[in-house]
Amino acid sequence: MKKKDNLDPKIGKKGKLRENIEMIIIAVLLALFIRTFIVQAFKIPSGSMLETLQIGDHILVNKFIYGVKLPFIQKTIIPITNPKRGDIVVFRFPKDHSIDYIKRVVGVAGDTIEIINKKVYVNKKLAEPDYAIHLDYHMMPGRDNFGPIVVPKKSLFVMGDNRDRSNDSRFWGFVELEAVKGKAFIIYWSWNRDKFNVRWNRLGNLLK
Repeated sequence: MKKKDNLDPKIGKKGKLRENIEMIIIAVLLALFIRTFIVQAFKIPSGSMLETLQIGDHILVNKFIYGVKLPFIQKTIIPITNPKRGDIVVFRFPKDHSIDYIKRVVGVAGDTIEIINKKVYVNKKLAEPDYAIHLDYHMMPGRDNFGPIVVPKKSLFVMGDNRDRSNDSRFWGFVELEAVKGKAFIIYWSWNRDKFNVRWNRLGNLLK
């Protein structure tokens, strides 16, 4: 005769509970790993990057592209590459590291930056791409006429695409490379809070 299994049903329930807890822990650790080292989501709160980024855009940032950094102290342990001119980067605000900013790289180490009557010159060459917009035609010292100034080592000069409505390197200085969190590369969600609707045409747009 076959012996009947004498398993306590409570033991089976405990086994399933433990298995579920382990799966949850693994999922949380995996999510934290991805967020810390690979990709992180950010929401655009202001119009400083118009028209490239709208208020309410939700973007993904590649944190691996510029190298592997230790969490919390943001010390690069495995360098890969440095930000290039034209990259849209997320970084810790130099005046308050608890705040993240997003801007476009205009100058890298060694570049000479000068702004003459709103027009940006990098190494004496005009650098006014299509994505740069001006909404205020008044001239303001420090904003519309600036420099020349040389970007120091391991630093970046950044500006918003909305040149007249951006708090950027013209006002508070350079961004250290160690403060850069990653490169923005795609819009995965976009919500228009004024019209209370989804901007479906922006979903999945790659950032340039």
